[in-house]
Parts: sequence; C-alpha cells; structure tokens
Amino acid sequence: MRQLVTILAIALISTTVKAQDASTPQKNDTVKEQAIDSSKVLTLNGTVKALYEVISGEKEEKRNWEFFKYLFLPDAKLIAYGKDAEGAQKVRFMSPNNYINNAGEWMVENGFFEKEIHREIEVFGNIAHVFSTYEAYTSADKEIPMLRGINSIQLLNDGERWWIVNIFWAQETWRTPIPKQYLPK
Repeated sequence: MRQLVTILAIALISTTVKAQDASTPQKNDTVKEQAIDSSKVLTLNGTVKALYEVISGEKEEKRNWEFFKYLFLPDAKLIAYGKDAEGAQKVRFMSPNNYINNAGEWMVENGFFEKEIHREIEVFGNIAHVFSTYEAYTSADKEIPMLRGINSIQLLNDGERWWIVNIFWAQETWRTPIPKQYLPK
C-alpha cells in the first residue's frame, strides 16, 4: 500500500491551454465547478487554494481538469521527487496534461483530497515562492492522512493574474520528516 501511495504521490500535481469557459454542467454531471472561475487566480492565496480544490474530491467525483490546466503558465512543469521501488532517487517532470493522464483516473476511482496545513510565502516583484505543507487523504471524512509532504510552488503575476510556473514536491518519509517550522503552530 505504501508503495502504491508513493507511486501516486510521484504521479500527482502535471501544456496548459488557454482559458475557456466550460459548458454549463448537466443536471447529472458530477464534474466539480465545470466553468472556469477566473476570479480565483487574481490573488496568490486564491490561486494556491484553487490548486488544492481542483485536485481534491471523493471517489467517483470527476475533477475539472480544464480549470486545473488554466492555473498553469504554458510550459509549466509539475516535478515529483521520490524513490523508486529499488530505493533510487528519482525526479519526474510532467506537464499538466501528463499529470492528468498519470493520476487523474486513479484520483476519481479511489478518492483523493490534498489539504494544505501550513504555508510560507516569499514574494519579490511579480514572482512568488510558496512552500506549502500538505496532507493527503482518500476521503474528506478521513482523520489520518495517507501521506504528507511539501509542495514548492513557483508563481508569476503577469499584471492581471497569478500563474503557476512550477510545482516541485516531495513526500515525507521516516528519513526526511517535515521540519517543525513547516507544520502548523
């Protein structure tokens, strides 16, 4: 199970497409927030919150992948760090589409919630770095996370909105526990 979780974590958080208004959801459609809400990317906090919201959902709850792609600058990368089954350190580079193709179906079939529990922000001009500590669950009802880690999120404000440039993440292990300064106080 731990190996499956590790594989999922490496596959998670993956070029972009131009923002398009999605069609109005049908009554029986289970896609969350089908329309792209461009107001969510006007602030740094809104953009990070939208990232967590769009990938999270219960089992059989489809994700709004068009909105997910809308969060990213063209050529953005999602970069997973971890160890493979043999223990070798690996870095995997993905586009948002690669991420969706690798993890999207699993997330819907099993349920996946990523919840931010702490955030450190540094801003210089129009660029920002967010060190975002997360916990992941298969359901919002779960109390014990299946994994924890840190997302290193780089963003750019183009004068109109915030764009995710890259997300580089690693999950916590017994050898690399999350330092206290990156946990809730």
